[in-house]
Amino acid sequence: MKPLIVANWKMNPQSLTEAKQLFNSLKKGIKNVKNVEVVICPPFLYLSQLQTTNYKPHLGAQDVFWEEKGAFTGEISPKMLKDSGCKYVIIGHSERRRYLKETDEMINKKLKVTLKRKLSPILCIGETRKERGQGKTQTILKNQLKKALSKISAFNIQNSKLAIAYEPVWAIGTGKACSPREAKKSLDVIKKVISKIYDKKLAKTIKILYGGSVNGKNAASYIFEANFQGLLVGGASLDPREFVILVKAVSRS
Repeated sequence: MKPLIVANWKMNPQSLTEAKQLFNSLKKGIKNVKNVEVVICPPFLYLSQLQTTNYKPHLGAQDVFWEEKGAFTGEISPKMLKDSGCKYVIIGHSERRRYLKETDEMINKKLKVTLKRKLSPILCIGETRKERGQGKTQTILKNQLKKALSKISAFNIQNSKLAIAYEPVWAIGTGKACSPREAKKSLDVIKKVISKIYDKKLAKTIKILYGGSVNGKNAASYIFEANFQGLLVGGASLDPREFVILVKAVSRS
């Protein structure tokens, strides 16, 4: 199973020229890496400008709406994403939960339409610092998973490339990554919950990613020591040199 490295550019960079330069630098730096799958998730308006004929790296979106079309000002449909060259889409990122008040129910609807349109979803879950301090990490992860996957069949999961990104909210953008040992505990919880919702066989096929202050120095440890199947990368993906180092480190591991 190839590790999946997802670059989430968030609301960066600030011009198409910069976006193209960053994309081309990343593409050039990873062109000879064969055993890692890389996905770049730029802001919506850059997607169609960054299409690549050989799909290396793949393109992903940072969000999607749960309706196919209609009067939903400012939203982007799954069909629009596919037409822009997208293969993947991030769903339920903690920043959208926090700043835009996305609920588990909304995330569930987005997941359903994404699977229907045969896009590969990257479902984000994770606890806040307060929740972690209260010993609620396992409960939060269980609840988020159960609600996000509500009424989604094993068949739909099997026929997708669903990935789940564990992103401890307190580690995102802080420079204080969750240790591989602690992150492994959450990975085990996620696998256990999926096994109960579906079965152990399906749980083994879903890639579990780690996200939260990942960089070139600690990236491989999450793959090699904690057994994650990939990474969701924020700030480090905006630095071509750092991101290429990260991808190559995972490739070697």
